[in-house]
Amino acid sequence: MHSHGTTPAPQQPHAGGWNTFLQGLWKENPVFIQVLGMCPTLAVSNSVVNAVSMGLATLFVLLMSNLAVSLVRRLIPDQIRIATFIVIIATFVTVAEYLLQAVSVEVYQALGAYVPLIVVNCIILGRAESFASKNPPLPSLVDALGMGLGFVVAISSMGVLREVLGAGTFMGWPVFGERFEPWVIFVLPGGGFFVLGALMLGVVAINNRTKRGTP
Repeated sequence: MHSHGTTPAPQQPHAGGWNTFLQGLWKENPVFIQVLGMCPTLAVSNSVVNAVSMGLATLFVLLMSNLAVSLVRRLIPDQIRIATFIVIIATFVTVAEYLLQAVSVEVYQALGAYVPLIVVNCIILGRAESFASKNPPLPSLVDALGMGLGFVVAISSMGVLREVLGAGTFMGWPVFGERFEPWVIFVLPGGGFFVLGALMLGVVAINNRTKRGTP
């Protein structure tokens, strides 16, 4: 005998997995597509070492804060949700700050106030609010890994272009020889805006071509 009840609604796809990872890494890249985290992206991407260091510090904080928020998401009252997220993020920023000091004091000093300012990075707080607070730990880690690596790729690519063109070096090593005249504009703030705009244009063009090529 068949049941005459209503047809059950189709199950929602489980958050996480390869698609979630690719969303942050490319399709919804936090810098090139969502235009988030602009302050550190423009300020410390004048060299490869600074850019990679900031990217990795942000990735670490994003991974740990997403995991922590996901684990305690059912225990946090709505009234203090954002404040709690900020406390969690600030805790891991402090850890990242000490780790960076232990690894390289020179890089830590070069990054300056932008390391503590990871606390208010829209990428981290945004993922905690929109994803980690609504999903289990594993999907939250996948989301953080995709978004974090997307930020690392974005800021590192800017660091490579700005240092190579603006100083003629890669991680301090000469690239073009003694006769090369560095384009100093690329290590100045104006050059940061130019490189960011060019990379954003390239990413959008590739995405648009990919969409047109799909049936």
